[in-house]
Amino acid sequence: MPRVNGDGVVWIDGAWHAEGEATVSSFDHGLTVGDGVFETLKIVDGTAFALRRHLARLRRSAAGLGLEVPRTDDELRDAVAGTVVANELASGRVRVTVTGGVGPLGSDRGPNGSSVIIAASDQPAWPESASVVTVPWRRNEHSAVAGLKTTSYADNVVALRAARERGADEAVLANTAGNLCEGTGTNIFLGLEGTLVTPPLSSGCLAGIVRELLIEALPVVETDVPLERLGEADEAFLTSSTREVQAISAIDERVLPACPGPLTARAIEAFAEIRARSLDP
Repeated sequence: MPRVNGDGVVWIDGAWHAEGEATVSSFDHGLTVGDGVFETLKIVDGTAFALRRHLARLRRSAAGLGLEVPRTDDELRDAVAGTVVANELASGRVRVTVTGGVGPLGSDRGPNGSSVIIAASDQPAWPESASVVTVPWRRNEHSAVAGLKTTSYADNVVALRAARERGADEAVLANTAGNLCEGTGTNIFLGLEGTLVTPPLSSGCLAGIVRELLIEALPVVETDVPLERLGEADEAFLTSSTREVQAISAIDERVLPACPGPLTARAIEAFAEIRARSLDP
């Protein structure tokens, strides 16, 4: 289904809809209780980057919630590609969302199974660097949904709003042990005494796709980092599927000595090399 009068196109459960006419039920569990999982992929040269890895993570997150993904990977690949083409996007973002489907107004799920929604949009370019602040709320690394990419993003909304009110671009959270965990939509890497360090998945952070690719490509130490060690970082950067690698300019208003520092510059270069080799690494 092509765009009509500039209106975008959305794929819902196997059918195409004009963006202005696309609907889900008022009883959809993703809406009523945040029962769902999702993936956001960067569109590069008209292709969803690292689709294989994103679909694998989508299924891991869904399994963690006990949700069925009612489409094969091939069906999802075709739907993602079709959504990008239908929206005439050479660059931007595409999102795959799986919800609990129509259910009662409570935590129990209904009998009708999951729904899948795929939508795409433009993505403004991220600045080359970002400032971050720590916030008082904690990630619960013992939670039933720790490390899962769920649609329950209220914690992130509150934390990011607090960061913006302090003039920062991103909020960084510790876990219940007081160790560095992640940002509201990012993983974080630090340069500590010349070593590139990032929190382990056991911290409760998301298994980010860019994080994963960089760990495969570079010497990175995955280790618990007490939150107070942020004050010792010589350099730092954020990663996410749309940001890729973004240098951190300041942490809690402390301007970092190097932005980007040498470890950050190498990470930017390494990721560019990965993307140049393959759009589905």
